[in-house]
Amino acid sequence: MTLDFHTNKRVLGEVSTVPTKRLRNKIAGFSTHLMRRIQKGPVRGISLKLQEEERERRMDFVPDVSAISTDHIEVDKETLDMLSALGMSDIPGLVRVDPVAVQAQPVGFGRSGGAGRRY
Repeated sequence: MTLDFHTNKRVLGEVSTVPTKRLRNKIAGFSTHLMRRIQKGPVRGISLKLQEEERERRMDFVPDVSAISTDHIEVDKETLDMLSALGMSDIPGLVRVDPVAVQAQPVGFGRSGGAGRRY
């Protein structure tokens, strides 16, 4: 099977016996649709040897640096005060950082002027 509908239709006509032209076209169209989905990435319900090897390779991957390393933990003043109140301020790796102000997003979803949606 290929990514071309007309080629798939011809292959289907030569390889199998489909009772109607409409059914043959539906099968060829769906197989073309699946081939395009398989090309983009893994498809649920379809197990190809190449996809299985890729999945196992991802499962066996061990990162160089752990994402949950606790060597350096950045906390703000309020969190540090809370940990001090609980008697846990002596945790190794705690570093106090000043909070960064976050700029508010403008309302309107990037549209210029005009009224909002009417429901």
